This record gives sequence, structure tokens and C-alpha cells, in this order.
Amino acid sequence: LRHYLKTSEHYRIRIMKSKIINFLEKKNKSKIVCLTSYSKSIAKILDDYCDLILVGDSLGNVLYGMENTHKVTLEMILRHAISVKKGVKKSLCIVDMPKNTYNNSRDAKKNARKILHITKCDGVKIESNKKNYSIIKKLVDSKIAVMGHIGYTPQYEKKFKVSGYSKSDEAKLIKEAKEIERAGAFSIVLECIASQTAKKITKLLKIPTIGIGSSR
Repeated sequence: LRHYLKTSEHYRIRIMKSKIINFLEKKNKSKIVCLTSYSKSIAKILDDYCDLILVGDSLGNVLYGMENTHKVTLEMILRHAISVKKGVKKSLCIVDMPKNTYNNSRDAKKNARKILHITKCDGVKIESNKKNYSIIKKLVDSKIAVMGHIGYTPQYEKKFKVSGYSKSDEAKLIKEAKEIERAGAFSIVLECIASQTAKKITKLLKIPTIGIGSSR
């Protein structure tokens, strides 16, 4: 049994790496399609059209009527990620790590491994608090694929805001994106960032970016 589990884990990592390599190769070659799903039925439809399907902690707002994503639990994410993965065949499948599940490297590794082991998804997404770069690096060093997330980060923000209009804001976002890339993330979500700043970040990075609510 131990040998089987070890072999199946190596197989999962090999498939994950192959999918991520294909995803990275799309940078500057074709548009990348990324959508969110919370169930098998929706994921099955999206899989024909997406490069990446995200199991987002936005399910707290969308499905459970919460005011924000702060009370989304690991168990909730696991439940929906298991369902989503059953509907995915070709797309990269990434799971949001809920708030307080990656406060330190030890918890991050334990919870990320649990997510990937139980759901069989390809990687996790972590929101940036402008200082958790070392946690991303620790996960990547442990062969866990990580997607970053900058701009409006719902897990850390109390109020909605658009960033990247001022030069100082732009410089901070560029620095943050480069730090996340340096830590080993394979991609970064740019949420509610001024359009010109989002374009500049995308151009400066070697890894792909995914835009959510880019503002003119």
C-alpha cells in the first residue's frame, strides 16, 4: 500500500508538471482562459473552453451568502474541489487556500498537501499579504504548484478597492509580483488593478498572469 501511494503521488506530480509546462508555454502566444467553478456539472462544461479552472473561496459569497471569504473553511473548499475535479479532464485545476490555512510554512505545507491529496487537483492559490513570499517558496520547494494573487486580496482587505493608479502604487505592485515570481509561483492573479499597471506587470513577468476586474 505504501508503495502504491508513493507511486500514485509521483504520477500526480508528473501530470501536474506537464499541465503547468503547457500552461506556461501559452505566455505571449495565446490568450489564457481561466474561470471559477464550484461543482462538477459546471466544471464539466468549462473544461472544453478553459486552460485553468479555479475552485475559488468566493464560494463563501456566491453559494453560502457570506459577507466575505474570511469564514470559508478548509472543509468547505475540499468538498467543492472534490466535486469540481470530477468534471475536469484537460484543464489545470487550482484550489484557493482559505484564510488562516497558510499563516506559516508548516501549516501551509500540511494544508496544501491535504488539499492536493484529497482532491487530486493540480495546485493551490495563495493571496499575497506582501510578506508571505517565503511560504510560497517553501511550498514550491516541496513540489506543490502555487498560483499567486495580488491587487485586491479579499482575505486581507476589509473594503473593496482598485489599486495601481498612482506611480507609487504601480511600483509596489510590480515589486510584489516580481517577489512572487522569484518565490516560484507559476502564475499570478491580478485582481482589480488599473489596466495600464496590469499590462506592465504582465509584460515584465516571465510567468502568465490572470486578470480579474482590471480597471481602466
